[in-house]
Amino acid sequence: MGDRKIRVLIAKPGLDGHDRGAKVVARGLRDAGMEVIYTGLRQTPEEIVRTAMQEDVDMIGLSILSGAHMSVCKRVLELMSQYQFHVPVFVGGIIPADDGEQLMKMGIAAVFGPGTPISDIVNKVKEIVGQEISE
Repeated sequence: MGDRKIRVLIAKPGLDGHDRGAKVVARGLRDAGMEVIYTGLRQTPEEIVRTAMQEDVDMIGLSILSGAHMSVCKRVLELMSQYQFHVPVFVGGIIPADDGEQLMKMGIAAVFGPGTPISDIVNKVKEIVGQEISE
């Protein structure tokens, strides 16, 4: 990847209006030197994938607190496959452990629960995107 910054799209799908966590993650990734595109609230899976493609991101992060994580993630992955746009996706929010395992089996690259340290998210994003973690 050279000196190019990692580009991450942070999205809030669905009707959930609680975006504090998404903003904290976006700021943490930005402070770690990444370029972050935050979509704002109430995005559809179609809008998320379209924006990710237009912005040529390296990774998509979904913040989901509504309980709709299974259906939203499935739809995002389906659309990405349909458009042949292949970047890793991570999800954060209130996600039961069993659902987290299912999401990983579906193709989600990482699942972060409440209270995950920002440094863990930053390091995992760097690891997944394939950039060496430099400290």
